[in-house]
Amino acid sequence: MAKRDIIVLPDARLRQKSDPVETVDDTVRTLVDDMLETMYAAPGIGLAAIQIAVPRRVLVVDVAKEGTPPEPLGVINPEIVWSSDEISAYNEGCLSIPDYYEEVERPARVRVRFLDRNGSACELEAEGLLATCLQHEIDHLNGVLFIDHLSKLKRDRVVKKFQKLARHAGR
Repeated sequence: MAKRDIIVLPDARLRQKSDPVETVDDTVRTLVDDMLETMYAAPGIGLAAIQIAVPRRVLVVDVAKEGTPPEPLGVINPEIVWSSDEISAYNEGCLSIPDYYEEVERPARVRVRFLDRNGSACELEAEGLLATCLQHEIDHLNGVLFIDHLSKLKRDRVVKKFQKLARHAGR
């Protein structure tokens, strides 16, 4: 396993749509392991492959409460097949938009179809923080950031702030 660098706004790759995984093999399993290590080191509760500049439809999440055993989940080629009409709001953040948090409304429950690290077909119904995290990471795979769910004014402010930070950092 290896910790990878996380790309940050305004990196244009964050807007790239990720390609499906054709075959779940050792390369994909290594990617999942590296992503988990990177996510835990950040620290975060979710990470999409595009956030480490790999445009593949792979994400990892772990929403286990602090002080409880980890519950890592590697999700390959996820697809939301159902979402509730009920909405919930969470104060979201993103490893690619460090130190910025805003309340985002999303469906309270979702059903996600995906492949696991062995290539087996799975379906998971999630609610609460797990549902929010899965939707956030699936958005990444589609080139969508959580700030896209905010007003244009808030989104523009955040983008300008990160563009200025990138200029000062010489990126």
